[in-house]
Amino acid sequence: MTRADTSRASGTTTGRERPDGERGTQHYEDFAGREIVPLREGPDPVNVPMIRHWAEAMGDRNPVYLDAAAARATGRPGIVAPASMTQAWTMRGYAATVADTVEGSNAGAGARELNALLEKDGYTSVVATDSEFEFHRELVVGDRVSVREVVESISPEKATALGVGRFVTTVRTYTDQDGEVVAVQRWRLLRFRPKTPSTEKREPKASRPRPAINRDNAFWFEAAREHRLVIQRCSGCATLRHPPGPCCPHCGSFEWDAAEASGRGHVYSFVVNHHPRHPAFEYPLIVAVVELDEGTRLITNLVGVAPEEVEIGMPVALEWLDADPDLALPVFRPVAQEEQD
Repeated sequence: MTRADTSRASGTTTGRERPDGERGTQHYEDFAGREIVPLREGPDPVNVPMIRHWAEAMGDRNPVYLDAAAARATGRPGIVAPASMTQAWTMRGYAATVADTVEGSNAGAGARELNALLEKDGYTSVVATDSEFEFHRELVVGDRVSVREVVESISPEKATALGVGRFVTTVRTYTDQDGEVVAVQRWRLLRFRPKTPSTEKREPKASRPRPAINRDNAFWFEAAREHRLVIQRCSGCATLRHPPGPCCPHCGSFEWDAAEASGRGHVYSFVVNHHPRHPAFEYPLIVAVVELDEGTRLITNLVGVAPEEVEIGMPVALEWLDADPDLALPVFRPVAQEEQD
């Protein structure tokens, strides 16, 4: 028998039990030891196609999962399923899951009753916090896996970073076609009342990340603080270049000055950034490469437009974002038709 623990992420602090009967402890203590999912067989036997998809998705190249000869060379009878797939063999489709919520269905009656009580008490949100497995044997192709779930405990009400809630711990026992235990899983969920904006502590907005300013680009940021968008220009061949640099890539001259841009251009390319999030930005964040009418391009943000409205080639005009007293940055907004005419 082997044992596997996932990382834990409850973030729990101490909490107090509510005194009213509706949310009293006794109702929840009554569920300890109660079966909430009766023994039921998974929809499919252990099979190679599902193992192949799982191994590919997880990037697991262990040959015992797909190569019968390699599996036998290790003393196994043939291909075995990854242990982490145990739960997958008992998962059913959406329609079957929804059917369990219908009154009169015997499947999951205890789960429906517990869920109704939790929702009545306002614990409408859920997040998984722990999964701990004990594996008794490996599953082989052709095994039929069944599962039964029993409530181990339901915690008193606790305050967490997500909101006030209860930790529901259940034990899932997985058996094969002969009724032998193949794995046991201790599964913990947090059912909670999500915090409302009025109760959340609002942190001050984070500062915009600072640009890396050096002797070659300091002039550009100094001009930006004055709300002037400038482009470095070679004094030898008049070629414009951005980002700034010490030497002209065309003629090799180290002499340069700066030309002021018109502030007009078009979207050359763009992406919509969702993750990872930085607290200084609003999301979804549109990051674009804008080609100025002068011919140079710069990376910037688009404002005043929804992500689904952005198009390649869309005309844009300059605006200024004053991030703080020491930092102003160019951003661009779409140009209305009347502004183009």
